[in-house]
Amino acid sequence: SEHPYRLCCAPLLAGELAAATAEILMRSRYTAFVRGDVPYLLRTWHDRTRPAALDLTDQPVWERLVIVRTEAGAADDREGLVEFKAYFRTGDQLACLHEASRFLREQEQWFYLDGQHRTHTEPTPGRNAPCPCGSGRKFKRCCGR
Repeated sequence: SEHPYRLCCAPLLAGELAAATAEILMRSRYTAFVRGDVPYLLRTWHDRTRPAALDLTDQPVWERLVIVRTEAGAADDREGLVEFKAYFRTGDQLACLHEASRFLREQEQWFYLDGQHRTHTEPTPGRNAPCPCGSGRKFKRCCGR
């Protein structure tokens, strides 16, 4: 979101504030995955689809989140969809989780319901090529470090 963590996701992950939109919840859940915050992920997962436990011990190195599109999901909607690409690294391989996530709002709080996703490996670009994460920088100065 380009906002500092303390102003963006920190109040959400600390339970001090609820996400106003489905997109804000999506961004905060990405941050929770990066930080390994299992309690927040479970707390913001709808009880119809929430797993009993979540193991994040073998997580990849998350590089960047790109919101592709949103449908509904505003503060006054009941449902929302957020399509995103989350770039990550496993070893020397750059990959992408591409998902369309569904969200529900109940009692003024947004919850992640489920998503349709596919993970695919991105070809490793040349050092001087633009970074596939969308930062606008060269690969060697961004995800290629």
